[in-house]
Amino acid sequence: MSAWLRRSERAPVYDPAFGDTALAEGRQDMLLGRWEGARDLLARTPGDWDRRAHRIRLLADAAASRRTVDLWQASEPRNPDAAVLLAETEVMRMFAAARTGQHADAERLERAAWYCHRAAELAPADPYPWVSLLALGRLYPGGHPRTNEWWKEIRGRDPYHREGHHQALRYLSARWHGSYGTALNFAWEATICAPNGSPLAILPQVARAEHYRHRVATEGNTAIGLTHLWNDERARADLRDALDRWIVHRVPAAQDVADLNHLAHGLVKAGMADRAGAVFRLLDNHATEAPWSCTGDPEQLFIRWRNKTAPD
Repeated sequence: MSAWLRRSERAPVYDPAFGDTALAEGRQDMLLGRWEGARDLLARTPGDWDRRAHRIRLLADAAASRRTVDLWQASEPRNPDAAVLLAETEVMRMFAAARTGQHADAERLERAAWYCHRAAELAPADPYPWVSLLALGRLYPGGHPRTNEWWKEIRGRDPYHREGHHQALRYLSARWHGSYGTALNFAWEATICAPNGSPLAILPQVARAEHYRHRVATEGNTAIGLTHLWNDERARADLRDALDRWIVHRVPAAQDVADLNHLAHGLVKAGMADRAGAVFRLLDNHATEAPWSCTGDPEQLFIRWRNKTAPD
């Protein structure tokens, strides 16, 4: 087999830590019942809310099926990082239970909310406990009446908090407590307000992917008008805006792999593949399942467009 063919067929890299090796090690420690690595890792990210958010989410994902973070909190009950991580872990446990069909009763919801409020008290400058609350609010029937308040708490600590905006977008989507129009309007407003270089510029494309998945889940793959979500003139304008306002001024951030995959997918689906090569080169073969899984086999689609727009 030629060297060119081997390169063209190489599998994408799927790394939930997005190259953060310290985070990958901390996740492994969590799975093995060791919390000291997570403690040291989170202690090294004061004020870097973007990287801290990514680390909290990935650590909580690993901790949700274990009791590691509970042991950490019991050992250091006043440690703010332990409280913030336990709160997010409790929220993830609630979503895991919901996915298995378990009803999110009021008592369990309020217990999870209590952990979030306690984390907010112990870590008053950190926006993340309010992000956890905003995510938890999706599980309340009809939504939670205090979500606007929680959103203001996030914005007051970090006006352009990436994870906070993504959680707000999900809350406002048709799958949860809003509509496609509401979510898209929120995304457009966020992109207008965000400074140049902010990855929030990709939010309209995230809104489209969320709505596509929701419509396929409720109406099937033959739902009318699905393809127009990706390739109408407004979608192309949003993609051009993301290139001009984010990529041109981009400062590397912790969750760029996810956001760049949304941008690359949007460009090829909108018939703008000629602009996608630079994005694939930034990705350096790092892929995510979503949003490629919306429209086919994610790995095959990623490889096809990577090879076509950014050949070795």
